[in-house]
Amino acid sequence: MTDEELLSVMADPADDPARMERISAEIETGFKLLSNRVGKAVAVFGSARPGEDDPRYRTARTLGTRCAAAGFAVITGGGPGLMEGANRGAAESGGTSVGLGIELPREQSLNPYLNVSMNFRYFFARKLMFIRYASAFVVLPGGFGTLDELFEALTLVQTGKIHEFPVIMIGTEHWTGLMSWITEQLRDQGFIAPDDIRLLRSTDDIDEAVDLIQQCHLRQHGRL
Repeated sequence: MTDEELLSVMADPADDPARMERISAEIETGFKLLSNRVGKAVAVFGSARPGEDDPRYRTARTLGTRCAAAGFAVITGGGPGLMEGANRGAAESGGTSVGLGIELPREQSLNPYLNVSMNFRYFFARKLMFIRYASAFVVLPGGFGTLDELFEALTLVQTGKIHEFPVIMIGTEHWTGLMSWITEQLRDQGFIAPDDIRLLRSTDDIDEAVDLIQQCHLRQHGRL
């Protein structure tokens, strides 16, 4: 695995120039692919595990449909589960459905609802594409990978690296414990500023989420 080789303390420094070339080539390929194929877009994250009979899959599919109807491409990690649901909703509505896959020890194939796709060797190159080409992050229930993307986005907004960038969690019941922890353990104990809690939205209303994304997109481009 290329990421594993890069991060290993046993990696030979003599191989670093070749690694840098591979990293540069992967980022360049991603930029060329997405800049030519994707306009305004929403990145959607969520678990690969729920099947199409799961209500959360149906929520993801509806989200993809609503985003496409609003003119947004849907970018996911390209895998099964909730990622597939979001891609499926976008593709079935005639929207742009993007999957950015990653090499994993347990092979995970791209879902069949993509009209733009790329497999990455490096996690950080893949994350760069999500941030670079999305106007918002929508986070569905998920595990460690989903939480990683959630907190990376929050950190970039909090530190001013990205602006007018909504981070929206769908599924209030799922996220209640996390929101309570952020409020009680981070905000109330002074580890984040009082207003930082507003960087994160939690809702069950997909139309509300898409409306917020549209408003923020307009502000990003100076139209409000």
